Amino acid sequence: MKNKVEQKPEFLFGKRNYIIMFIGIVFITAGFIFMSGGGSDDPNVFNEEIYNWQRIRLAPTLVIIGLAIEIYAILADPKK
Repeated sequence: MKNKVEQKPEFLFGKRNYIIMFIGIVFITAGFIFMSGGGSDDPNVFNEEIYNWQRIRLAPTLVIIGLAIEIYAILADPKK
């Protein structure tokens, strides 16, 4: 009998790509955390906290940066 050497299947991306993807996920998660909360349970009460700078500027910026990082991680050369 011949000894069959089992080859491990190659991953689609390299370790560097997965690290970059993780960083992108962290940015997106942080953006959604900053977007959450701030509402009022009473529909007759206006809560100004919903319009603070974290929800208007920071959260969407973090999500867009995270998406850009994810696209870069997918398109980056895995063999570097």
